[in-house]
Amino acid sequence: MDWYLDGSDVPATVALRQEIREYLERHADPGADLDSAEVAVSELLSNLPRHAPGPAWASLTWSGPAPVLEVRDLGPGFEVDVSELPPVDQTGGRGLFLASAFARSLETAARRAGGTTVRAVLDVDRPESPSYDPVPSLGPLLPDLSEALPEGGFGKESFLRALVVQLAQAVERTGGPALAEAAVAQVAIDVGSQMELEYRAATGIVDRLDPDQLADCFVRLKHAIDGGFAVIEVTEDRIVLGNDRCPFGDVVRLAPALCRMTSAVFGGIAAGSHGEASVTLEERIAVGDPGCRVVIELGTAPASPAAHRYRSHRPPSNEPVPITS
Repeated sequence: MDWYLDGSDVPATVALRQEIREYLERHADPGADLDSAEVAVSELLSNLPRHAPGPAWASLTWSGPAPVLEVRDLGPGFEVDVSELPPVDQTGGRGLFLASAFARSLETAARRAGGTTVRAVLDVDRPESPSYDPVPSLGPLLPDLSEALPEGGFGKESFLRALVVQLAQAVERTGGPALAEAAVAQVAIDVGSQMELEYRAATGIVDRLDPDQLADCFVRLKHAIDGGFAVIEVTEDRIVLGNDRCPFGDVVRLAPALCRMTSAVFGGIAAGSHGEASVTLEERIAVGDPGCRVVIELGTAPASPAAHRYRSHRPPSNEPVPITS
């Protein structure tokens, strides 16, 4: 990361010190001595207004065990022995001495074009990064070679379907089924909110969606992506849908976590109008059933447990809360 600084702009240097502190907090080992690192950073940056009140640049890299802060200026240059505390009658050098004391190492070097570079290795460690070396995938890979175009290559639909399915598989392999479902659900909530907005724009509905409208919305959005959903039943408190064609095709069996896409989209939209909703996937093409049977229950979810039942709640409103006296 790199920053440009005006050495005479004290508020900017204070803000940068805080930004660097927050970065170290996000990436450092729990229990790391961030206060000492902040002292070193602060002393290096606070030197600028006194010794180089003009253009300056700061950079922070963390490619090794510890982060490295470099500050470059176009000032008159200086040579300081940071191994000992400067005499009391010396006007400068204490800041670099403190920075050196709180850093793992500190070096200064004159720049060929004028000015100085100060390089400090901060005394902070971070957790060891996990290995992301890919492991061989089990089962068939996508896109299937039979989907290749006559002119060569794969079409956009085949490519994107393969991308989504194999990404879900990769997340499940590295983080487990729960993480795969959580990731798919988050994507579904974000995309589903846009699908609801499109439905409202097309139908002119601004109030909450009643059960019939919800069922129509669900079927409409699934048909748009080549799903075969149809309404089986609609009552005041529940909607039952059937499906004979998955938008992902038969390859969904390679990544059943993608079913969470349906439950999250349906549950999120329904909860937006009814406060709370639950979606139960009673049958799924993804696990070998001949079709899907999806039950959306509106309002408070049943207390009885059920496999593949997912609950959704209305998200907090982004509208400002009125102030009353």
